Amino acid sequence: MSHGDEASRLPDGFEVVARSQQGAVAAVENQERRFYGLQYHPEVTHSPEGMDTLRYFLFNVCGVSAGWRMENVLDEEIKVIKDTVALEDHVICALSGGVDSTVAATLVHKAIGDRLHCIFVDNGLLRYKERERVMETFERDLHLPVTCVDASEEFLGKLKGVVDPEMKRKIIGKEFISIFDSFAHELEQKLGKKPVYLVQGTLYPDVIESCPPPGSGRNHSHTIKSHHNVGGLPKDMKLRLIEPLKLLFKDEVRQLGRILNVPEAFLKRHPFPGPGLAVRVLGDVTEGNALDILRQVDEIFIQSIKEAGLYDSIWQAFAVFLPVRSVGVQGDQRTHSHVVALRAVTSQDGMTADWYYFEHKFLDDVARKICNSVRGVNRVVQDITSKPPSTIEWE
Repeated sequence: MSHGDEASRLPDGFEVVARSQQGAVAAVENQERRFYGLQYHPEVTHSPEGMDTLRYFLFNVCGVSAGWRMENVLDEEIKVIKDTVALEDHVICALSGGVDSTVAATLVHKAIGDRLHCIFVDNGLLRYKERERVMETFERDLHLPVTCVDASEEFLGKLKGVVDPEMKRKIIGKEFISIFDSFAHELEQKLGKKPVYLVQGTLYPDVIESCPPPGSGRNHSHTIKSHHNVGGLPKDMKLRLIEPLKLLFKDEVRQLGRILNVPEAFLKRHPFPGPGLAVRVLGDVTEGNALDILRQVDEIFIQSIKEAGLYDSIWQAFAVFLPVRSVGVQGDQRTHSHVVALRAVTSQDGMTADWYYFEHKFLDDVARKICNSVRGVNRVVQDITSKPPSTIEWE
C-alpha cells in the first residue's frame, strides 16, 4: 500500500477483514449485501497472493466461469475493425518496430488486408542503427508494405531548447500526427481517397499513466506522464484512431502476437518508448552530442546483455544520458566528462517492476567497456529503483 488513501470510518454493516502492516484498512466486506472492498492493488505482482484474491472473488464469490481465451480478443477485435472501417476506407498504421505496433498492424491487416498502409518514422531519436535494422526486419519477416519517412530534422528542430519531459512528449506526439497527416495526403493523391483512420499500438498501461483520458470528463486519476500516443496527441487531429490493444497489457499482447504468427524475434523485443531517446536524454536532446553518446552506450549495454544470454530474462534494459559531468582520470589525464546510467528491470505487465540483479563482474565489464569505448563518458552508474516509487523510464 504505497498510496496515501485510507478509510478512517466504515459504513454501517461493513467490517474490516484485512489491515496493512502499519494498521491501515486494506479490505472490508458486508457479507449480507455481498459487497467487498479493497484498499490496495491485488492485480500487481508486488502484492503477495494478489492473484489468489482476485481468483477467489471471481470464481468463488461471483461464480463466473474461466472460459475466456486470447482467441476471443482476436475475434472480437477483428469484428470491431470490420464494423468500424467501411469497405472503401483506407487506414494508416504507425509502425515503430516494437511489439505493440507490430501486433496491432498484423491484426488490422488480417481484418482489412491491403487497405492498410504502414509508415515508419525516423524521428532522429532512434537507437543505434535502429532504422536500418527495423526496415530490414519488416521486409524479411513481416512482409508488410512499409513506407519509411525521415523526419529527424523536423523533430529535433521542434525539440531544440526543450527540457520539460511533459512538453517533450507533447511536441513529439503533435509532430507524429503532422507526419501522418502528410502521409495521408500523399496516399490521397495516389489512391484517389484519403485515409480515414490511424492505427496505434496503445496499451492499457499507456492509458492508465496518461489519465485522465482526453474528453473523458474524469478527474479522479493523476497523470503520471503523457504517452505520446495518448495524452500527447493534439486535440485537432484529423485522423480517427483505431487502438485494438488499448485494453491489453504487454504480456497479453505477446500472447496475441503468437496467435497471429508474429515472428518470435519481434515478440521478445524489449519495449522502446514512442518518444524514443528524447526521454532518455534528460534535458535538451539537441545539446552537444548527447544523442550520439547515448546510442553508443546503449548499444554496448544491450549487446553485452545478449552476449551474456540475459536478454530474454529482462523486461527492459536501456541507458540514460544524465545532465551532469564528473571529474575522472582517463589516459593519465584529468577529464571532466558525462555520466550515464544503466537501467534494467523485470516485470510481467509494466505496471510494476523490480530492478534486475546483475552479477558484479558483468557490471564491471560493461562499465569498463563504455568508459574505454565511448568518448566523452567517464562515469557509469546503475539505477536500482523499483516501480513504484519510480517509473521504468526516467522521463
